[in-house]
Amino acid sequence: MAENPMPGAVYDIVIIGGGPAGFTAGLYAARAGFRVLLMEGGSTVSQITVTDLIENYPGISEGIGGFELIERFKKQAVQFGVEVTAGDVTKVAATRCGDADGWHVSVGGAGYDALAVIIATGAKWRRLSIPGEEGFMGKGVSNCATCDGPFYRGKDVAVVGGGDTAIQEALFLANIARKVTVIHRRDRLRAAGILQKRAFANKKIEFAWNSVVEEIGGGDFVETVKLKSVKSPGETRDLPVEGIFIFAGLTPNTDVFRDVVRLDDGGYIVADSAMQTSAKGIFACGDCINKLLRQVVTACGDGATAAFSAQLYIEALKGESY
Repeated sequence: MAENPMPGAVYDIVIIGGGPAGFTAGLYAARAGFRVLLMEGGSTVSQITVTDLIENYPGISEGIGGFELIERFKKQAVQFGVEVTAGDVTKVAATRCGDADGWHVSVGGAGYDALAVIIATGAKWRRLSIPGEEGFMGKGVSNCATCDGPFYRGKDVAVVGGGDTAIQEALFLANIARKVTVIHRRDRLRAAGILQKRAFANKKIEFAWNSVVEEIGGGDFVETVKLKSVKSPGETRDLPVEGIFIFAGLTPNTDVFRDVVRLDDGGYIVADSAMQTSAKGIFACGDCINKLLRQVVTACGDGATAAFSAQLYIEALKGESY
């Protein structure tokens, strides 16, 4: 593993993002014989690392923690020669790499040139943008039950969301907290059936249906959340809790690429089935692209496809197409 890759060196492929998609792309590209640099985010982490339990990844029937799984991905990629560094990319711009078109990737005070770029920057949890949310961040507001759950042992907490992650985290919190209230804007969950079944059977989990959080209140720490009915907008009630965990959708980490590749209205990168973006030589994969299903297994598939597409592209550039 290269701790200090040399700025100015020309790589075959630079991968931006260190989640399942990024490391899978790195593994496939390195095994194909390319020189690969992978940039892990300096201020962001993959969503998988804060997931308590992953039990739907093929071949791991006993389940595995998200942090452990990503460490396995990383170790395997590095074993095949992927160079890894950390830092937040600030710019991607077209350049020349010898006689070929390429891309210059700026990170911190350094820059790296590559014939192809694979974007795998993932997404972050969306903010509710309500009073109290920012002010109580770290003081009762969290996006990571695995990280912060132990602080709420024997206390009442709330979870916002109805998808897989929200219900998975509610189940985790039920092992620690006195009571967990799942707040969802609809009257049914979107999570996988097996997760719903477990949540409904857990006596420590309650549900606030057809409700949204309007405000988070308290003194030094969170003490209450104000709920508003989506069916009767004038109807509100206060829910006493000491912690609120928010899993209400994702926002892709793509702002830095806004003038480089085409994004959809939600900010996701538009990529075709080969993971090719609107910019020649730039591919994208994982949770940062416009896609139907955002799971570890689909991110890995995207990463493998992106690496193979980049391989074909680079071989064509070098006049080595089979």
